[in-house]
Amino acid sequence: MAPSNATSRLPSLTGMRFLAALLVFSVHGAAAGVFKDQGVAADYYRWFGNAGAVGVSFFFMLSGFVLTWSVRPADTVRGFWRRRLLKIFPNHLVTFVVAIVLLTVTSTAVAFPETLANLFLVHAWVPDSGYVETANTVSWSLSVELLFYLSFPLLIKGVSRIAPAVLWYAAGGVVLVIMLMPLIAQMLLPDTPGFMFMKISWTQIWFVYVFPVARLLEFVLGMLLARIVLSGRWIGLGVIPPALLTIAAYVGAVLIDHNPLYNYVAITVVPLALLIPAAAASDAEGRESLLSKRPMVWLGEISFAFYCVHYLILIYGHRLFGSDPNIFGKPSGPAWSTPGGLLFLAAALVVSVLAAWALYAIVERPVMRRWGRPPGPRRTEQAAVRPERAAEARAAH
Repeated sequence: MAPSNATSRLPSLTGMRFLAALLVFSVHGAAAGVFKDQGVAADYYRWFGNAGAVGVSFFFMLSGFVLTWSVRPADTVRGFWRRRLLKIFPNHLVTFVVAIVLLTVTSTAVAFPETLANLFLVHAWVPDSGYVETANTVSWSLSVELLFYLSFPLLIKGVSRIAPAVLWYAAGGVVLVIMLMPLIAQMLLPDTPGFMFMKISWTQIWFVYVFPVARLLEFVLGMLLARIVLSGRWIGLGVIPPALLTIAAYVGAVLIDHNPLYNYVAITVVPLALLIPAAAASDAEGRESLLSKRPMVWLGEISFAFYCVHYLILIYGHRLFGSDPNIFGKPSGPAWSTPGGLLFLAAALVVSVLAAWALYAIVERPVMRRWGRPPGPRRTEQAAVRPERAAEARAAH
């Protein structure tokens, strides 16, 4: 494993993790179908239907960034893999079991090959929506993350050998490939049958959004961005401009008619690629922000657990408290007025945070404290990546 000069924590990026998780929550709130007024439901989906894709893209890019930022010379490939598997599998296994229990209680058929693939986190490799939409649906992204973790020891060797003067060109090249992925999907894959109401096929969506190899590009981009900051090549951009650019790109995607394949990654990849290193550089220089305050950092720390539990709470909470009778003998389906639907989403958010807190405190944190400690001394103080350290950082890389 290649060395890293980063010793500072990244509290703002930790806080941003929860905001990204909220974006994913918002789109699954649309998927739950809680609004009785179809016009309201359509507007909600129009504005939040792509929010989850932005959140997931942020997480994938952030994974590459943070792992490169924090890698240590004393680490081994086996130790790295052990820690990463311990990070994702305990939460996954708990929520997988909960999902199977809920499916059984609701007399929903459990498809054997799809569910087995979900259990072992290999289901994102299959271009079939049935493999993604099984058990705890959100776990498809963990299947993608698994590829990131398995390939990181090899990728870091290559990324570490890139000369600092070339890093921006390498990052630009990766961005270009990411932006070409929707075009490749259009040219090489059939656009029929259309998926849901869109004029694109599930196969095309899978290739751009789910296929682990395609999403590996964002992971590599995050790695390159970390090296840019570490080597003193960051352009000094603050957090506000890329944050506004991200919002503008998202709103533009909602308002402008275009191929929806570009919504999944391409439209917001550049703003996110500027936002993450901007926040990291701010943290490294010791600047405080609302995102770096303890409440947001705590929410960021439980964000993975939140991601794992929120979909089950939204979907099965809706089935339990909706309006049309179901096998619970309770209501289900699009049930509420607009205030009622918003109240349900707010309640589901609170319950998701509480459930995430419990999962984090009972499962994730104890496992990582017991078996997930990296080698070497613990970090006890922050050290900024300042211009005077740029030569040292370049020499190390």
